[in-house]
Amino acid sequence: MIDDPITRMVTRNLCTGCGACAGLFPEAITMIEDPLHGRRPVVNDDPASKEVAELASAFCAGAGSDWRELPRTDIIDANWGPILAAWEGWSSDPQIRHRGSSGGAVTALALHSLFAGLASGVAHVAARQDDPRRNEAVISRGRAELLRGAGSRYAQASPAEALGQVAAGTESVVFVGKPCDIATVRRAISADPSLDNKVPLTIAIFCAGAPNLIGTERLLSRLGVPSDRAISELRYRGNGWPGTMQARWRDANGEEYHSAEITYAEGWGEFLQSERRWRCRICSDHTGAFADISVGDPWHAPPSGDGEAGRSLIVARTERGRAFVEAAIRSGALIAEPRQRDVIARAQPNLAATHGAVWGRRLAMRMGGLPTPNDVGQSLFSQWWRLPARQKLASILGTWRRIVRERLWRPVRIAAEG
Repeated sequence: MIDDPITRMVTRNLCTGCGACAGLFPEAITMIEDPLHGRRPVVNDDPASKEVAELASAFCAGAGSDWRELPRTDIIDANWGPILAAWEGWSSDPQIRHRGSSGGAVTALALHSLFAGLASGVAHVAARQDDPRRNEAVISRGRAELLRGAGSRYAQASPAEALGQVAAGTESVVFVGKPCDIATVRRAISADPSLDNKVPLTIAIFCAGAPNLIGTERLLSRLGVPSDRAISELRYRGNGWPGTMQARWRDANGEEYHSAEITYAEGWGEFLQSERRWRCRICSDHTGAFADISVGDPWHAPPSGDGEAGRSLIVARTERGRAFVEAAIRSGALIAEPRQRDVIARAQPNLAATHGAVWGRRLAMRMGGLPTPNDVGQSLFSQWWRLPARQKLASILGTWRRIVRERLWRPVRIAAEG
């Protein structure tokens, strides 16, 4: 019998897998990577752990967020969250720019936070050294460590697991994560004000959804990696914008091989995006509205080839975020040019359509008696209403078909890691 709120979040398909509950309460909750459902928390089966899960639920943003707490002044803010300023730019460090998925702005800003003395560490994710198919939450304290996490990681990630280490320590740590992770961090700070000084800055990475381990295996098969391999590296993007997907592996004798390379467009479009979890498909914030700064691709000016020098779209969400970006530009850590506040809509037209479709998808779910996130104060209906009639209808009917095909009414059950 399900009798705690964390398990209910998982079974009802509302959990985002951020890892905050397990990071803050490791004695009671463990993150498990289910090949199908992704990284999800499992609460120990004892009364004390169930009580701890009640406490942990106060930190969970999986059931929804309150957009009323975000300052919004116009239709741009209403659709995308607060946008105080925007830039297009890149890291002044050539290696960081090359390694980054676009212009290396996230790594540049993170590194600047250490040099400027804002923080002594940066919480983010990096490929697990023993299994690069998977991610792990880490706290980096220098350039070499940050470079290990540079570039996109199109796999399940739980960066908020690092909150446990942050809460238990005394240092200040900048937090980098997906929009859903940032929403949880903001909620955690509200629930535990002592975290406010320990997390002086949050940086969100634009996200279209996190594929599961099945998607990674499909990608590796396409790259021609043998099934009995020992993976030593898996690159989703980077080494130019947007970069190519490629793996390295070792045979039984320890000899290393490089796989074939495929484009980002092929890898994401044909192998990874179809394995995003349903919670990602009903997410209403793909650009980090609750962050201080958010960073993504400026697709309105796409690269001419896979290896072009990268550029990043940088958005200040708070005054603290704007001041920090401006300081990074003055210091020379970041090279950037101002852009109009509406650039985000031009740069991410696919996400604009996605936000609109969410209202229709959630309507279909509610009609079927399925629980949905409750994002209070967000203008999802108006975004849906502006979609072409065909897209509005598809958002509802397509969800009905998916509900039947994937039997989304069934409780999610998490299997042990393999």
